Amino acid sequence: MAKFELKLPKMGESVAEATITNWLKNVGDRIEADEAVLEIATDKVDSEVPSEVSGVLSEILFQVDDVVQVGQTIAYIEIEGGVAVDAPSETTTKANVAAVEQSVETAKETVAAPVDFSDSEKFFSPLVKNIAKEEGVSLTELEAINGTGKDGRVTKNDILDYIKNRTNQPVAAPAVQQPAPVAAAKAAPVSVNGQDEVVEMDRMRKLISGYMVQSVQTSAHVQSFIEVDVTNIVKWRDKVKNTFEKREGEKLTFTPIFMEAVARALKDFPGMNISVEGDYIIKKKNINLGMAAALPNGNLIVPVIKNADQLNLVGMAKAVNDLGNRAKAGKLKPDDTQGGTYTVTNVGTFGSVFGTPIINQPQVGILALGAIRKVPAVIETPEGDFIGIRQKMFLSHSYDHRVVDGALGGSFVKRVAEYLEAFDLNRDI
Repeated sequence: MAKFELKLPKMGESVAEATITNWLKNVGDRIEADEAVLEIATDKVDSEVPSEVSGVLSEILFQVDDVVQVGQTIAYIEIEGGVAVDAPSETTTKANVAAVEQSVETAKETVAAPVDFSDSEKFFSPLVKNIAKEEGVSLTELEAINGTGKDGRVTKNDILDYIKNRTNQPVAAPAVQQPAPVAAAKAAPVSVNGQDEVVEMDRMRKLISGYMVQSVQTSAHVQSFIEVDVTNIVKWRDKVKNTFEKREGEKLTFTPIFMEAVARALKDFPGMNISVEGDYIIKKKNINLGMAAALPNGNLIVPVIKNADQLNLVGMAKAVNDLGNRAKAGKLKPDDTQGGTYTVTNVGTFGSVFGTPIINQPQVGILALGAIRKVPAVIETPEGDFIGIRQKMFLSHSYDHRVVDGALGGSFVKRVAEYLEAFDLNRDI
């Protein structure tokens, strides 16, 4: 029999590692090609790792809660007959086994005491986190380092300088030497009346909580609101939705229509399609629209429609439905949440007229779509003004006032509104 190396697959440009959350197969179990072997979690999304071959799971190299690097071998699968890809030859078996054993020992040392960065109220970049893990720097040590970056953040040079000097200079850690208010605040609360239920946040909710607090602390949030008449869009969708579903096999919701208008407006105002890194502005070449979607547990996640400005309405509808359905089923891949340049959230789904969403870092803007309502409105005609029933909604635009002034933030959302109000009632599908 030959052995196949099951490796942690690449999961997007910015994802370098993942945590094993559950093994779906045990040693000795039969595995079919494309069948899920284990579940993993990154800082963005949970996912499954399938097998590329059929065979029997012969060895597991990492356990639940271990942190594994992309490309690292995590298990071996025995294959009957033939020569497996990456299978070790007889002449290299001993060397490979020794290398694997050394790798496992190194990995065990690395993950023996994993640092839980979610316990910290400070923000640390992925690079700093990785260096801390590799060098065995505890969270207490990391929090005690005086950062020289923006808002006191710990930079790469800060942590490298600390590692270089820590053998000669122990870090002062008052939080460890004496009880700290933060530690007391993080203790599990006790029900005073004995009837209240105390439930710890799940991993995803802790991550969301950290992202939201970080965003508010990072960006100077400001909002612009505008009311939009979408009567033509409602009438057009009612007219074509059945034909669209029969022809395309996809439901036509309002979301792809709104996303199309946002993508067009971003082309008109590229100053909204940027990100901020320190004192630098990064102008994004591609327009990748994030859309807030619900997970099975009720939490929200933001999958990304890549190159949204290049999609026609049919393509946009398929992309929206695909990402939305896979989010509900918990089938999103890590790469599905990477690379967003601007985000849209539909608060109207829950009946809200408008909202003030928090910016999805490091982006500089997010648009909230309010509920569509029938309202009395003044209609201007050549014959004069009159009152009529119209379908209207509010757009709420949150933007980062560090780099986006009111003129740009307001003009952008106004352009989105203009595209929606100018929607062609006779448009072909």
